[in-house]
Amino acid sequence: MGCFLSTSNDSAGHRRKPRNVGEIEVFVPGFRIPKPVDFSEQIGDGLSRSLVEHLSALRTRIVVMAGQEAPMCVKPRRKATQHGGSTLADLQQALEDYLPVLLGLVEKGNQQHNKLQFSWANQEDAAEETTMSNSWYEVLSVLHLMSMLLLSQANSLLLHKASTDGYQLKSSEDCRRDSIDVFLKAAGYLDFAVHHVLPQIPPGLSNLRFLKRNLLPFFCRKDLPQDLAEGVLRAFCLQALGQVIHQGVDIQLGMAIDSVKATLAVKRRFACELVKYWNQTFPLANGWGEKHKLFIEWKYAEAKAAAYYLHGLILEEGQTEESNEMGEAALLAADEFLKESKKACECFHMAPPFSRNPPLWGTSKYLCDRIPKDIPSRVLKNRHLHNHEMILQTAPALPDFELSLKPEDYPAAFTGSLME
Repeated sequence: MGCFLSTSNDSAGHRRKPRNVGEIEVFVPGFRIPKPVDFSEQIGDGLSRSLVEHLSALRTRIVVMAGQEAPMCVKPRRKATQHGGSTLADLQQALEDYLPVLLGLVEKGNQQHNKLQFSWANQEDAAEETTMSNSWYEVLSVLHLMSMLLLSQANSLLLHKASTDGYQLKSSEDCRRDSIDVFLKAAGYLDFAVHHVLPQIPPGLSNLRFLKRNLLPFFCRKDLPQDLAEGVLRAFCLQALGQVIHQGVDIQLGMAIDSVKATLAVKRRFACELVKYWNQTFPLANGWGEKHKLFIEWKYAEAKAAAYYLHGLILEEGQTEESNEMGEAALLAADEFLKESKKACECFHMAPPFSRNPPLWGTSKYLCDRIPKDIPSRVLKNRHLHNHEMILQTAPALPDFELSLKPEDYPAAFTGSLME
């Protein structure tokens, strides 16, 4: 079964957040990091000493690395190791080495996973530490940390770097392409956690049953810490999956915009998909909820600006009076959403923990440059006759496209064993 212990010096549930997290291209919530535990005292019947020692060695390595790396993950520059990689990559590899061993302990209903205690703490508040005697808690915590590390890696890839001329800031095409794979991998971990790990944890059990069977307190979903509780985890998973996939669509949209071969229809489809992705991420609730909400509002407004702009250009190609009017209405809506996205961007960066907006590039720069220029002058002259609400009410509906991207599947071997 399992038992748990949760400690916190803050009875109100507030967390100490960093004051400034620097430039942000990809929003990364706070990390949960593992705390040291002594497995040697937990060896008992049914658990071999070699297995416990192997788990302990793998986990101790992660504890040391996470304690050093997690506070630095908001910074884009990585410290090189003797292998030529980064401490971030080494920590990710250590977690990938640990997870299969951990899954082997819990697969096929092995009750040995209830004999070991695992402890994790929130990065923003070391006093908020939760210890549980159940390996499913450890699996969820590991998957959470792995996905957050990947999002941090994607943020580093997309932040602008100085070019060889010393003054121009840009993100290389290789980095942008690499970030797509990173996003999809992070989405795969979260998808695996929600659909294959969380269902293994019972939602709850009556105290009467505990008393009749004389069992230790039963570990269930309601006992999970705030970051991993069922409702919070599902809401965060939706937001994170959306953010991962949406950023991938945004990158593809940027590539389409940069390509002279890409048609307006292709660009519009990417933009409309982006609107749908961001629209799905609104329901969320966790310790970083307000910052999350502002980030989503910013990106949702920006996506709508792109979609209405491209839709307006296509409508104006119809060369009929009706299509021209609809095109002009779409362009006006694009301009409104562009202004809205700028305000939302400012609110997001001013919300604690404070952050900075990198120099405009890709889709954002394209929209800021093109939308004001492409609105017909005759429309601008009569703009004073239309308020914000009227402009949005008269805007034509956006096309409804089926979403094309999915998270990367977690290794089928592990998924299959847990589904048996």
